[in-house]
Amino acid sequence: MNLTQWLQALRTDSAFSPNIAAWHTVPAREARYADYPADADSRLVDALKGRGIERPYTHQRQAWDAVREGKDIVVVTPTASGKSLCYHFPVLDDILKNPQDRALYLFPTKALSSDQVAELMDVITAMDAGIKAFTYDGDTNPTARKAVRQAGHIVVTNPDMLHSGILPQHTHWVKLFENLRYVVIDEIHTYRGVFGSHLAHVLRRLKRICAFYGSDPQFICCSATIANPGELASRLIDRPVKLIDDNGAPSGERNLILYNPPIVNKALGLRASCLGETRRVASDLIKNGISTIVFARSRLQVEVLTTYLKDLVRDRLGMADAVRGYRGGYLPGLRRQIERGLRQGSIRGVVSTNALELGVDIGSLEACVLCGYPGSVASTYQQAGRAGRRQGVSAAVLVATSSPLDQYMMRHPDFFFEAPPENGHVAPDNLYILMNHLKCALAELPFEEGETFGAADESALEYLQQEGVARHTGGKWYFSAADVFPTQEISLRSATGDVFTIIDITNPEPRVLGETDRMGAQTMLHEEAIYLHEARSYQVEKLDFEQKKAFVREVDADYYTDADTQIELSVLDEWERYGQGDMLALGDVRVTSMVSVFKKIKFDTHENIGWGKVQLPDTTVHTTACWLSLEEGRWTMEKSRLQDALVGVSNLLAGLAPVYLLCDPRDFRVVCQVRSPHTGRPTIYLYDAYTGGVGLAEKLVGLMPTLLEAAREQLMQCSCQGGCPACIGPDGDKEAAGRLLEEWINACKAPEA
Repeated sequence: MNLTQWLQALRTDSAFSPNIAAWHTVPAREARYADYPADADSRLVDALKGRGIERPYTHQRQAWDAVREGKDIVVVTPTASGKSLCYHFPVLDDILKNPQDRALYLFPTKALSSDQVAELMDVITAMDAGIKAFTYDGDTNPTARKAVRQAGHIVVTNPDMLHSGILPQHTHWVKLFENLRYVVIDEIHTYRGVFGSHLAHVLRRLKRICAFYGSDPQFICCSATIANPGELASRLIDRPVKLIDDNGAPSGERNLILYNPPIVNKALGLRASCLGETRRVASDLIKNGISTIVFARSRLQVEVLTTYLKDLVRDRLGMADAVRGYRGGYLPGLRRQIERGLRQGSIRGVVSTNALELGVDIGSLEACVLCGYPGSVASTYQQAGRAGRRQGVSAAVLVATSSPLDQYMMRHPDFFFEAPPENGHVAPDNLYILMNHLKCALAELPFEEGETFGAADESALEYLQQEGVARHTGGKWYFSAADVFPTQEISLRSATGDVFTIIDITNPEPRVLGETDRMGAQTMLHEEAIYLHEARSYQVEKLDFEQKKAFVREVDADYYTDADTQIELSVLDEWERYGQGDMLALGDVRVTSMVSVFKKIKFDTHENIGWGKVQLPDTTVHTTACWLSLEEGRWTMEKSRLQDALVGVSNLLAGLAPVYLLCDPRDFRVVCQVRSPHTGRPTIYLYDAYTGGVGLAEKLVGLMPTLLEAAREQLMQCSCQGGCPACIGPDGDKEAAGRLLEEWINACKAPEA
């Protein structure tokens, strides 16, 4: 059965079709072409034609023209629309004509870097030109690094290596910085939140070093579809950009299906498991020989689904490599092996986190299954776009969870299909991030008197002098903390740079199995945890937190483990209060997270078959929050009902806020307290998930009336009787939550006291 036949059968499937919330079909689109520039180097044009590119798409030519005019640009077109040629065209053409020019390519992942170097080398080889393109990252052989620094016309790297390995060593990269003509930043939609805020400062440092060596590079940015690509690119590079979004690439017919699992308990509002329904849909696709990618929202879900689907394709010899898992924590060699298998067609199914959401070349897949709403419209389209390339029919099935956010999308499919994709937010003025990069910039080059760095002026340098980091002499500011270089203490992607290595000790010769970050170690690698890797079970025998190593042994287990995280929050400083009775406030908070217990969950049935305690160090961050508190005398309900109401409203706000904040659900958190030590009242806190905050709490203050109304609508429209996962959660009190929402809505409407 081919995909077209499978889709036809799906429409008449009595077990499936009644639960389709929406079926959206985007018709096939013809390509629109332009001509090559008349003065383009003939070697480049001939090489491209030899690769089947007879003419560029219209957006590729528009990008080429804008770059030739000296403009900084951002190109925004869908997946598989040839964005990479928007920068390859002008960069290669320029270097052919001006061999002294250099280009720096930045990609968010090593996999993308490897892909681009392979594509570049194919074109360069076809041109028979002396252009050198190299990858420079943590995997680059030390003996090859000198050659890259001296001979690389195009250096391909990632923000982390630019931050820690290139900018601090700029004196070894004189040839690059003196002649840097272009900086290419691909996948800029990934640079939001804390990662994007860090990158904005890394680029600030880059431009400062370029100016020192006498260069002023042009920026060529590319992005998947987001609401504010021009604004995001401009904030990242701190310069105006020209937006190019007139997509000329062809596309086959695309089907996006929103599937809401059937209700299995109407009184409780419980629906069939999203994981189980995802397994059913993906199994049906793979059994029919339809190449499929499944996206899950956590590493644990990836491993559980991989285990299920491997059992489906296992042959008589026990081989099941037609289905593979793919996620962060796998070693680079394993990831490259899986990518090759996808391109070559030996892998029929892959289960991934959003690690494959970006434009890694994984060949042509026909179908995509999403286990739960990814958290944003932009990510949904990016993941769905991994299936189907430029011709033929493709399909993406989004299987909803019972969460309020997923159920909101199922009840409002028009909102999903008509809403603009989310904004990409960065907060480069975040004081925590700014001061860290100011130290890095100071260590790289002295500051002149009066020189600024973003929002940091000379007073910031005076503060660093008091801390023993800066020294003022001879009209300049110098770095004085010689014991450690500041980049070593900064991770661009999280509040901590901790990486834990996972070591398999099953056999006499131990081997490195993978790696994870600090939070992953706490939730997946505590002692007695079952760590899943490529559908194999490993029990954690020891977690050495100081040495950042976990020792695991392969076991035959019919269960997996899942840890619970508890949050404690305290207010450090209150900035402002708003609304009647000061019901809304904004300020600084300290958030401590701790993993205290874990559950043992049986495969297939998902029964809880046991639990255990976890004893690990806590993790503390300082961030920003806004909080809702209930005015004194406006609540008379007993404490237990009040607790249930607060939990219910917290679940609603946590589920719906991403829709209005236009952010990823992982960017902020919600916690409630029946009697807050700070306010002395029942209080719900909504806080940024990153140290220092990235501006979401401040934005929530203005959105709060709209968000509370949306929460009330979600509660009223839910068909359950007393509360369910689609509204307030299975253990809440629906009536009490409704009354609590009414109090806050009225307080928002009433004039301030």
